[in-house]
Amino acid sequence: MANGKLKSFWQKLRSPSVRYSLLTLLGGGFIAGIIFWGGFNTAMEATNTLEFCITCHEMRDNVYQEYKKTIHYSNRTGVRAVCSDCHVPKDWIHKMQRKIQASQEVWGKITGVIDTREKFESHRLAMATNEWNRMKNSNSRECRNCHSYEGMDPEKQDKSAQKKHVMAAKADSGKTCIDCHKGIAHDMPKGADDKE
Repeated sequence: MANGKLKSFWQKLRSPSVRYSLLTLLGGGFIAGIIFWGGFNTAMEATNTLEFCITCHEMRDNVYQEYKKTIHYSNRTGVRAVCSDCHVPKDWIHKMQRKIQASQEVWGKITGVIDTREKFESHRLAMATNEWNRMKNSNSRECRNCHSYEGMDPEKQDKSAQKKHVMAAKADSGKTCIDCHKGIAHDMPKGADDKE
């Protein structure tokens, strides 16, 4: 009996509609697609806001408080980098990959892995290492959305920074922003090797 209903269902899907023209079906599908895509894209952008990121207390009470003390939050020009500027790629494919990865972080919140300050601190090094590796593997793509070697004014940098940026700018250096700028927006985890 169930097999007959399934067969009937598939036959109806394959058969042309008696009630609606093919043009109506295609037009309705096109409009539904636009509505779906618009809703999906709106949801994706809503999850890229600072307000969304700090809705969970793990972010609000920990890394957000650290970030508010940095130049990325408050500076002489008033330009602010929010969470997604550093942690979510701009291009669609890499953004979707990052959103899927972030679902693991949401799972950590749901299961209580990092729901207290103590638990958060005990996992901080692992979380930071994952993020540093992601940034290293992407050649610090998100940093480069705002920063570029061409845009830097070496005269306003100290001698050490000038030398390191010249070396890092060489394509074969293997260096990227995160190699030297760990802890730029958040506290360094205990046990991190910050001597690089």
